[in-house]
Amino acid sequence: MAEYLLFPGRHHVLTRFQGEFLRGFGGRTVVWAVTSANHQTTKRNPVGFDRREAAIERFSVLEGIRSLVVGVVDTPPTDEFAEVTVKAVEAGTDDLVRLTPANTVVACSTPEVSKLYEQLGFPVIGVEPDGTARPWDVLLMIAAGNEQWKDLAHPATVDVFERYALDAQVARCVNDPVVGDDGGLTTTRDYKTYADAFETAADRKWLQIKDFVRPGRILDIGCATGATLQLVDRDPRFHESDLIGVEVARHLYAECVHKKEQGLFTNPNVYFYQRNMLGSAVFPARSIDTTLTLALTHEIWSYASGSRPATVQRFADALFAHTAPHGVWINSDVCGPDEPDRQVVLHLDDSDGDNPKHIAELETLEDPAAYITKLSTRARFFQFARDFRRNAKVPFSYRQNGDGLVLRLADAMDFLTRKDYVDNWLSETHEQFCGLDFAGWCGVAERAGFTIDPASKPLRNDWVITNRIAPVAAISTPTGTSLDWPTTHQLLVARR
Repeated sequence: MAEYLLFPGRHHVLTRFQGEFLRGFGGRTVVWAVTSANHQTTKRNPVGFDRREAAIERFSVLEGIRSLVVGVVDTPPTDEFAEVTVKAVEAGTDDLVRLTPANTVVACSTPEVSKLYEQLGFPVIGVEPDGTARPWDVLLMIAAGNEQWKDLAHPATVDVFERYALDAQVARCVNDPVVGDDGGLTTTRDYKTYADAFETAADRKWLQIKDFVRPGRILDIGCATGATLQLVDRDPRFHESDLIGVEVARHLYAECVHKKEQGLFTNPNVYFYQRNMLGSAVFPARSIDTTLTLALTHEIWSYASGSRPATVQRFADALFAHTAPHGVWINSDVCGPDEPDRQVVLHLDDSDGDNPKHIAELETLEDPAAYITKLSTRARFFQFARDFRRNAKVPFSYRQNGDGLVLRLADAMDFLTRKDYVDNWLSETHEQFCGLDFAGWCGVAERAGFTIDPASKPLRNDWVITNRIAPVAAISTPTGTSLDWPTTHQLLVARR
């Protein structure tokens, strides 16, 4: 009889059926290879490895099974998955356990995965026969609020889920309307580029907002890599404050945790959460003294499921609810121009790159960034129109009038402020920078109950205008009168 039973899987939920199944293999050590062990709070992996491991150990005690639990780091789809898992077990046990076809049987119900182990020579047995609820089926019942999941889940899982309120966490992650399966906003986003940009901009943003920050509990929503909280941490005014970061994207959240583990914060009261603030209340009422949203609110608008105005209003309402008396919400972000619906004529340079006859299907290209980089400014406009309509699901209407393009001022600025984002083009075209103008964002805050501080103001990024836009573009009225460049950003200081 084989010494080991290798049981690979994500193991978010253990079932009563699995208990009955494994009892039939008494005498063997069950090696639980817990895949995606470095993922948590995502649609695909809503439960952290530590909670999964706790349930497995409790399961083993209740069933009288000798178990070894090894975490396997998430890998992209690969034909070497079986080999990766076997090697992870060796590494996770300091080479004390070496799984071979001679000493191991693999338990797996996924045909594609089973074949990979069979190709290595391992004997494979199925677990759940057709018609049996599998762990993921039970997890989806949890996400749907179906209490019958407790009849199918093993008591060990029920116990751990109830003690740590994991049923609510599973529902929040699986049902999240914004975040993708792996904890990102879009599958095409290059998070390294984003991380570098946030790190570079942190000092400039902090200089803009630091005088409005109140000590106490300071919350940075969409904290990215935690760079702004590092600057708060260095300011002696806030050495007794709690610093709290919330980041929805798994890749950026991981960097925040990594920084804390490296000792890059001197304040011991630094905490990070991976959450979508639109999902449910995260903090108690009137408990936050300062809320920072830096380069965030346009994403709330852009990735809304359903009505965008209703979604941003719900977000502002939630911020007001958790803001303490005399607390403040500081919002620094892009915004649309005044008179967003004004018809303008946009003139674009077509001599600074290629002008292909046809608009490309970027999703089919191996290197979209290289293709966009070679386009002229005018050609980029037509590419943007195609991608922006498809990804952001906005009308983006225009008509050609000679060499000019007649369109809304807000639409012109949506293109001009994004035309150089070639590394994340497909991701950026999901977002609408100019959905609301400054007055519109002020209205959102006021309807939530905030009072607008006189320091609030619309801004124009003159560096971007001078270096990125003006050299290759111009706007005029339909009658030919030249127009100055409008607002591109906002500073909104809203007080309770």
